[in-house]
Amino acid sequence: MNLQQIRYVREIARQDLNLTQAALALHTSQPGVSRQVREFEDELGVDVFVRQGKRLTALTPAGEAVVKICERLLGEVDSLKRVGREFADADRGELIIAATHMQARYALPKVVKAFLKKYPDVRLSLRQGAPRELAQMVIAGEADLAIATETLDSYTELVTEPLYRWHHCVIVPKSHPLSAEKRLMLAKIAHYPIVTYDAAFSGRSALDETFANAGLDIDVVLTAIDTDVIKTYVREGLGVGIIAGMAVDARDHDLVVLDGAKLFPERVTKLAYRKNAYLRGFVRDFIDSLATHLRAK
Repeated sequence: MNLQQIRYVREIARQDLNLTQAALALHTSQPGVSRQVREFEDELGVDVFVRQGKRLTALTPAGEAVVKICERLLGEVDSLKRVGREFADADRGELIIAATHMQARYALPKVVKAFLKKYPDVRLSLRQGAPRELAQMVIAGEADLAIATETLDSYTELVTEPLYRWHHCVIVPKSHPLSAEKRLMLAKIAHYPIVTYDAAFSGRSALDETFANAGLDIDVVLTAIDTDVIKTYVREGLGVGIIAGMAVDARDHDLVVLDGAKLFPERVTKLAYRKNAYLRGFVRDFIDSLATHLRAK
């Protein structure tokens, strides 16, 4: 049994049991992958995969456990390599951050700028996606950190840390009837079409639950993952916008921003990294700088 065989088993599972795709990802031949996996199973004394002819159709019960261990072992190997790099060249390397659009657009820019000035020899890569996609990137070792409001703390493979707290706000054009409201109420918002986030992003489930608990039905006419898109359609008069408070900036002078802190529940954006992962010094420094910056806002 060797690391190469463990990598092959993990990659087959990641590629949904497609041997051709696994071989391509591993830059080797399909027969070579099949042979190594057979040798691995022979040494273990159990089948990892269910076979139908030459095709792999499922993981066996033992295989389910084996794949999890393979992921963990290879994660530890990555940590060993990181330790080596840490002591060989402490301020040089790569930091891959997986974040939702809102976090990448509004929470990270100033911290990233300061970080790259401090660590000019670190290559920083930003990857975006839905919270579940971000979690999987970190679990798979494709990213060092994930930043999102939803989902991250539901994965036992991840360690999560709270970053900052925020509320939703309501945005309307200056000509909108709600712009003159002295006391904003859910019922008044529900009277108009709503433009807000896609169901997987930025506390959308909490918004829906808030209106439902108040016995109010809302007409969500458009959803988006990008706050700037929501603002654009609010400007076009499509509906009342409900967005994250931190996403309001100086360029929104043509919109009226109504505080939603007393209407909508507080949200907590979190940061996650793989459990037992070795975090290089500059990664830990980035986390500390980000938390300090966001909590001060």
